[in-house]
Amino acid sequence: MQRLTSRERMLRAARLQPVDHIPCSFMIFSALRSRCREDLYELAEAQSAMGLDSFLFIPSVPRPMRPEHPDLAGLPVRFDAAVKLSEWREERPGDCPIMHRTYTTPASELTTSVKVSEDWPHGDHIPFIDDYQVPRAIKHLVTEPKDLAALQYLLLPPSPKDVQDYQRDVERAHTFAQEQEILLVGGWGVGADMADWLCGVQDLMVMACERPEFTTDLIEMIHRWNLRRMEVVLAGKVDLFIRRGWYEGCDFLRPQFYRDVILPRLKVESDLAHNHGALFGYICTSGTLPMLDYYKEAGIDVLIGVDPVQGTYTDMSLMKKKLGDRICLWGGLSGAVTVETGTAQEVREAVQTAIATLGPQGFILSPVDNVRSDTPLAWENVKVLIEEWQTLR
Repeated sequence: MQRLTSRERMLRAARLQPVDHIPCSFMIFSALRSRCREDLYELAEAQSAMGLDSFLFIPSVPRPMRPEHPDLAGLPVRFDAAVKLSEWREERPGDCPIMHRTYTTPASELTTSVKVSEDWPHGDHIPFIDDYQVPRAIKHLVTEPKDLAALQYLLLPPSPKDVQDYQRDVERAHTFAQEQEILLVGGWGVGADMADWLCGVQDLMVMACERPEFTTDLIEMIHRWNLRRMEVVLAGKVDLFIRRGWYEGCDFLRPQFYRDVILPRLKVESDLAHNHGALFGYICTSGTLPMLDYYKEAGIDVLIGVDPVQGTYTDMSLMKKKLGDRICLWGGLSGAVTVETGTAQEVREAVQTAIATLGPQGFILSPVDNVRSDTPLAWENVKVLIEEWQTLR
């Protein structure tokens, strides 16, 4: 086969078609991103220069410019103009301070409070949704059915200005992606991850068992909001739309709940992406085994985040057997454990196992889910990973 462009290679891998060689594309690469001043265009160029199959993600708003939703990449999150916000810090001698935040809406007030631990990254601010606040919260934002009436004022569709800003981003992105011959990716979609941010992981697990109607109503509200955001992003004619589902594995949700509540909505989102000519990618790095048949039923094209070390119940051979004729698998080795802390030999062996088990077609090699550590060891192991991939690909 003649040499493919990176975009062609990634698309063919995602569609389970033959490729000139197995692509290698880091699903997230924070160590490199921090060296690129959080600029996603510079990040894409830097990865291409390393010989990787890069991609450009849009909307390209960097994390520091998303103070209300640092862990939800993509379009801005907007509140109704009638919502009033107040935040204050409560000092507690001998203990962690507590930050409080109140959202006063036309329906009612929503409140949240978190312990400000030494590693709290947000100063005197509580984001609307964020990973950090979940384990530190002493009062989550959404706790009972009456809160949903107020929550609707915090989940507005993209504003006309948001759409205009995105359209400008799209024009630049298409020109850049064509020049670089790389994949154009849009996102992120969100479902139960959003519910976990609002309610807390443990509380949502209990709610799903004890108050399923309330939990379903919350997921449906998020789903409707998510579809409006998806429509804007997909109008930009991206190659691949990504939906995050890090907290949608069986570590957090019962398979029955997933089947009854998550799956029907995931089908709608997958269909929406396909109707716009985009592939549909889904990130879930742990607890996937009981959900594999549901992934096929949902119409997912790419399962992102196959982690054989930190992913519970991850059996790469079984995943390839059950999904390999329908879904592309993206991942294959652990970023946090193998790449950031392992030996060079461990990295080589992990690459060998991933390629032998998940390749050659319908596979994209990547550390899962991120390489964060900007250390000599991590960078040396990244070099080893790339060299071993280039040898075996």
